[in-house]
Amino acid sequence: MKILIVEDEASLLEIMTATLKKEGYVVENATDHDSAIGKLSVYAYDCVLLDIMLPGGSGLDVLEHIRKQNTKTNVIIISAKDSIDDKVKGLELGADDYLAKPFHLAELVARMRSVARRSRNDGEFAYRLGNVSLEPESNRVLVDGRDVPLLKKEFDILAYFMQRPGHLVDKAVLAEAVWGDHIDQADNFQFVYAQMKNLRRKLAEAGADIEIKSVYGFGYKLV
Repeated sequence: MKILIVEDEASLLEIMTATLKKEGYVVENATDHDSAIGKLSVYAYDCVLLDIMLPGGSGLDVLEHIRKQNTKTNVIIISAKDSIDDKVKGLELGADDYLAKPFHLAELVARMRSVARRSRNDGEFAYRLGNVSLEPESNRVLVDGRDVPLLKKEFDILAYFMQRPGHLVDKAVLAEAVWGDHIDQADNFQFVYAQMKNLRRKLAEAGADIEIKSVYGFGYKLV
């Protein structure tokens, strides 16, 4: 799961980033209105944690930009402004939740998980395709009810595809989604090929009736 934190308070940004990385998320940051718009125009995120009061503009304008892109990105507004007007306006513009500062980091993580379950998985605790079940909160993958041990990046790759069955995914998009936007500096995608090869082998050996197929010249597709 890839997160963008839009927050200009350096100390809060640092602790939120550290906490979410420990939870296993890919985390990127923006500290003002323009940098947030710039990242959202180039990269895809599963969830945006969005402050309302930003240098250079309002976080609500950033929220409008996200919704105009017609993406499924979850947005949780995080702001010291706890007025009813701000909360109502944010929710009307399409925010999925609202968390007022100060807050406990455990509550932030719980809100993120709750929003992800509601929007992407109809309230269930696992993604299921064929005889494969993936449980994001426990980092478990089961085939016909039997555990399939996966490395962290293998799990992240499978989770990405199970949320996009039948979609053609470019290898560069996959790398950026799982490893973060610093992947732009990589010379090749050998690390993607290696992780993908191991994941496909493990699924096949476990008897999974889903498969991540290579589409020559384009990328991969879960079928």
